[in-house]
Amino acid sequence: MSKIAYILLCHKDPDAIIRQAERLTAKGDLMAIHFDARAPREAYETIRAALADNPSVTFARKRIKCGWGEWSLVQATLHAVEAALEDFPRATHFYMLSGDCMAIKSAEYAHDFLDAEDADYIESFDFFDSDWIKTGLKGDRLIYRHIFNERTHKWLFYKAYEVQKRLGLTRRIPEDLQVMIGSQWWCLRRRTVEQVLEFCRARPDVVRFFRTTWIPDETFFQTLVRHLVPGDQIRTRTLTFLMFSDYGMPVTFYNDHYDLLLSQNYLFARKISPEAHELKRRLGALYASENVDFQISDEGRSLFKFLTGRGRIGQRFAPRFWETESSLGRERELMIITCKKWHVAKRLLERIRQKTNLPAVEYLFNEEHTALPDLGGIQSTLEKRTRHRRALMRMLFDYHDTDRLIICLDTGALDLMQDFYSDRSRTRMLEIQCQFSDEYLIGHAHRVGLAGERTPPEVLDRLLPTIRNDVIFESDRIRDAGFTHLYRIRETDNPEQNALPLAEFLSISSETAHEIAQTPYLFHD
Repeated sequence: MSKIAYILLCHKDPDAIIRQAERLTAKGDLMAIHFDARAPREAYETIRAALADNPSVTFARKRIKCGWGEWSLVQATLHAVEAALEDFPRATHFYMLSGDCMAIKSAEYAHDFLDAEDADYIESFDFFDSDWIKTGLKGDRLIYRHIFNERTHKWLFYKAYEVQKRLGLTRRIPEDLQVMIGSQWWCLRRRTVEQVLEFCRARPDVVRFFRTTWIPDETFFQTLVRHLVPGDQIRTRTLTFLMFSDYGMPVTFYNDHYDLLLSQNYLFARKISPEAHELKRRLGALYASENVDFQISDEGRSLFKFLTGRGRIGQRFAPRFWETESSLGRERELMIITCKKWHVAKRLLERIRQKTNLPAVEYLFNEEHTALPDLGGIQSTLEKRTRHRRALMRMLFDYHDTDRLIICLDTGALDLMQDFYSDRSRTRMLEIQCQFSDEYLIGHAHRVGLAGERTPPEVLDRLLPTIRNDVIFESDRIRDAGFTHLYRIRETDNPEQNALPLAEFLSISSETAHEIAQTPYLFHD
């Protein structure tokens, strides 16, 4: 059975460190602690005194001052790993943690997980070919020497960098290494960390190289493990759940994230807020529990992207020059049916086709498989259709040899609506307002990836109001946009009431509009 030695790097909050060590070792696991030498000596002594009688806790033999982006973080990790190897001969796995990480599974679950596969868990993506680095320095992290700390000595950091660039003072990457990159939160087997330390002793040139790279905690272990361990024994993932905002800052978890965290396919989470006392209490009790059935849905990142994105809807980059200079045609009329329930819009569209013979296309900007003629490849992907929207619409008008065309758009496609309304052609729009039951919204969450089959009911209960408000918000945005020739039919209205806006939208007789409004099962789910 696996026995985990946790490698804990920390720099503050000694009381929390003590509780974390007691909690993780209470179930038979182990811990090696490196407490930043920049922190007060008194805080370190408090931790040592509190854990002195705990045989499952050891400390790095040497404390060093750590700085973000520096080699010191790797060196501190190596010191803690060396202490763990020496003091814990029965440890089978070494799991890297920070002071604000907490277990989101039980110890029983974690041991079973690690016993299931003989593998190392560490992100290790090719440094140059992957897109792991989104912004900032990339290759220059390696080929130039970075001696100063970018955060505490910014001017010196960039001055030294600029001087090296100007003088061409580059260096070679060790030829036998493929540099890899990934998260610093790994879980490695005992023989792997032994191989890493042995490699460090045998290859001081590699250690010297990484000492002056920038942010080596994202490359050192990632590169060496991939160099030393067969690929089929590496799982290129972290077992610690963490998310980053659009600004590159780690997302912090609070008391109301308990159910979400438990449903993720990870063993730990980072970062837990220092003020989230109830969350810490519940997660602490969870680690010691037994026979817990975890329902893994793993929708955390998609939920975060959805919820944080609500505040940024409607923003749009400047139109492409070919969009601003092109037009669907002054004499042409584009009619848009917009509805959140796509099946309702499709039923209405089919009925309109039958009664008017108007050419119509379903959700061409939302569904890849929408039936479209061959238009030279511009119709082949959703990305191409959206990017060349006006050109696509002109070609559809030409293909159908018509001056009147109906399309369907999702209510969230405000940018498309605004673009078409700004064209010299005539544009009309019909919004279909539907009722949304909880069951329908849950199904919608599953369809768009906000929830999985095993998402806990508690998570769905909290998510439903947000999705419902989102639907209402999209309708309000359409109303507030000030579109002309905007008509509405409603599920709550009878066919007689819906016939009038249909007649005006389609420019047809009231009798034909009434027949369309009486479409059987129009609003049924």
